[in-house]
Amino acid sequence: MTTGHTSGHGPLAGVRVVELAGIGPGPFAAMLLADLGADVVRVDRPGGPSLAVDPAHDVTNRNKRSVVVDLKAPDGPARVLDLAARA
Repeated sequence: MTTGHTSGHGPLAGVRVVELAGIGPGPFAAMLLADLGADVVRVDRPGGPSLAVDPAHDVTNRNKRSVVVDLKAPDGPARVLDLAARA
């Protein structure tokens, strides 16, 4: 999912952040970083939203890119570590 991507503009242009989808302050903080120009990549679980909130209507997803990774799959943790190594 890609929404109104503003990467490249703002004081955090050139910074990459990896967000592991969850609840609480994490998604909100990543949204603020994305609003300031950071390239935020959100790692979602397969199977849809955990809180029954459609990602297309979740305001905290704005300006973020999203990938779906199953952390229980054999290559799942390595994929996330590869993203983190480039952040």
